[in-house]
Amino acid sequence: MGICKRGLRILISGSGIAGSVFAYCLLRAYPDADITIVEQDPSLQLTGASVDIRSSAVDIIKWIGVEPTIRKQTTNEKGVQFVDANGKAVATLKASGRPDIQSIFVDPIIERVTSIFNESIDHFEQGDDGVLVTFAKSKEIKKYDLLIAADGVRSKIRAAMLNTSAEEHLLSEGIHVAYFTINTDLLQGGQLTKWYNTTKRPAIFLRPDPDSAGRTRGNLMVIITDRELQTRQKPDEAIRNGNESYMTLTEEHFHDAGWLAPEVLQGMRQSEDFYCSLFGRVRAPKLQDGRVVLLGDASYATPGIGTSLAIIGGYVLAGELLNHDGDINMALRGYEDVMLPHVNRMANSEGPMHYLNPQTWWGIRIRNANLGTVTGLKLGKMAMMIASALGITEKKAAMPDIYGHQRYSIEPPSSRTIHPYTIISSQPLLPRSCSLVLQLLF
Repeated sequence: MGICKRGLRILISGSGIAGSVFAYCLLRAYPDADITIVEQDPSLQLTGASVDIRSSAVDIIKWIGVEPTIRKQTTNEKGVQFVDANGKAVATLKASGRPDIQSIFVDPIIERVTSIFNESIDHFEQGDDGVLVTFAKSKEIKKYDLLIAADGVRSKIRAAMLNTSAEEHLLSEGIHVAYFTINTDLLQGGQLTKWYNTTKRPAIFLRPDPDSAGRTRGNLMVIITDRELQTRQKPDEAIRNGNESYMTLTEEHFHDAGWLAPEVLQGMRQSEDFYCSLFGRVRAPKLQDGRVVLLGDASYATPGIGTSLAIIGGYVLAGELLNHDGDINMALRGYEDVMLPHVNRMANSEGPMHYLNPQTWWGIRIRNANLGTVTGLKLGKMAMMIASALGITEKKAAMPDIYGHQRYSIEPPSSRTIHPYTIISSQPLLPRSCSLVLQLLF
């Protein structure tokens, strides 16, 4: 009997999108899979940055049937408006709303998995027939068939698997972000995200919240350039020390930032869903070892497309486990063969966030002038047309062709149908977000 059919015992460290997508896909095919999610926070963190779903992730959400639900979950944002200290618009980039997707994958599975909060993995030991995991607080030892590290950019499991430090394969972007919901509508009913910069590193983002009670989603970003490597240590340490430590540091950075900074900081203190994270890239040299596998940000964090990679990774890992029923080693190697070449093709240079968040007044003025020209002359559409004509495309994962097979079908075996899961990585794709426009023009 295959291991999936007898009930695969899986431990996922981390409750983010990657692990949720994996559990969602696997449980649809094998409802008896025994999945445990361990999360160091006291509850699920469902607040954060809305995302653009891109690349192969667009195809995946269609194949697994959640595209209509995701479209209903869009935040109704109409675009991004850059503002000055008086709230006056400098430039407006129009765009369609972006979805908040984690609850879409979590809600259907939350009652079907075992959730352990306020806990983490201390260490693990691999054997021929499983992984012995010791939990940090309870000191309880349990055995699993598979350990999935979805514990973020500073993954302890990655460090143990690769016999290195958690910082070894983390390429910092010098950007730290706080996410929280403000219980008042600071946008006064507006549907444009407001983007405000000042010097001394801070940037404020206020986004519309779809809740009818009238709320605002706040993102406070601190950008530290490569020339200030020593300065990066302070926010890094604050994140490691927990939310209170990072809130205090955020107040130091933003207390004199201007615009709506006082109201935003007050809302931060009153929020019930605050969390903070590092904007960084992870490039692990391998994604699996024995019965341990890296997933999502723990293995290939990439700002701007991290959520899409998490969706792709969760789907591919579930698909390979189903395709190699009973052979975990083959399944994990298949997952690595698909994902590692794909993520290694991604650019490793600094992203557009550094260009869009200047650190000096003259830099802000130049950026504003450029953005004003782009939007005033409607150059955005022209740039996208040029990009399409030049064949500038989003990279897709080279998943296996399954025409004529049941590979990656995530329906129960008794009701499976054949889905066209072929991904052609060389097909031109007209870019759908403004990020490519900004890269072409700056």
